[in-house]
Amino acid sequence: MATTTEFTDKLQTTFKDAAEKAKAAFEKSQGAFGEAGEFAKGNVEALVESGKILASGLQELGKGYVSEGKASFETMSADIKDLASAKSPTEFFEKQSALLRKQFDAVVATSSKNSEAFLKLANEAFQPISTRVSLAVEKVKKAA
Repeated sequence: MATTTEFTDKLQTTFKDAAEKAKAAFEKSQGAFGEAGEFAKGNVEALVESGKILASGLQELGKGYVSEGKASFETMSADIKDLASAKSPTEFFEKQSALLRKQFDAVVATSSKNSEAFLKLANEAFQPISTRVSLAVEKVKKAA
């Protein structure tokens, strides 16, 4: 009879310990799932923010391109009028050479400006994602 009671007590203690360990493991996994959910939510928010920055920046770049196009058309109209006012072939070729140099310089300056603007936009748009990647790397380092 004493053996049966001991056996029953040991069995109850074992089940109680197993239940406590299962409960602790469940709570720990719930916390991990909650943390993973929050991390995933933060990733989505970073992607949305990045998309907003990119869309806004591209809109601004587009406005700049339209403005540059209008200015170029006006400049080209004035340059054609200037070429048409040439009195001799020599004067025409001199004006044409000056016009080509001016246009080349303008293209180089505009290309440089647009390249810098696009690079700046790309860096700004990638920043929220970069921040999330840094956070992920830190979490992996802490876990390891």
